[in-house]
Amino acid sequence: MIAILERCENKILWGRFCNSITNTENRLYLGWFGVLMIPTLLTTNYVFIIPFIAAPLVDIDGIRELVSGSLLYRNNIISCAIIPTSAASLHFYLIWEATYVDEWLYNGGPYELVVLSFLLGVACYMGREWELSFCLGMQPWIVVAYSTPVAVATAVFLIYPIGQ
Repeated sequence: MIAILERCENKILWGRFCNSITNTENRLYLGWFGVLMIPTLLTTNYVFIIPFIAAPLVDIDGIRELVSGSLLYRNNIISCAIIPTSAASLHFYLIWEATYVDEWLYNGGPYELVVLSFLLGVACYMGREWELSFCLGMQPWIVVAYSTPVAVATAVFLIYPIGQ
């Protein structure tokens, strides 16, 4: 009897969660794409700020010439950057594929993580716009207009480095 009541309570809790996510009467519409967008963009911010301050040296072109870009390596706030690798097709692997975290950092891993999570977050924002226009019964022209900068950012930050 207790198990049946607990299952019903879980269903009620899940139903309330679903209604709060997809409710268009809220001041801020979250939506299902927003459930993925918010943690992804927060991760992007954290992963951008931490290497901006304390990233180690990066092998920028695969020939063992290291470049520094963080504040701790005596760059000022203007010249500081998260160093990309121009050999992205050679070193394009995620953090769980590297043998050590040092190897991942050495080959420009923070840049790749920032780019991939940012592109996923931006695509989720576009999906959130579509979801809101669908729920309100509107035509999705804002999504169509927003898809062009998303496609350009994907081409510049993801497709071009892989093809180099």
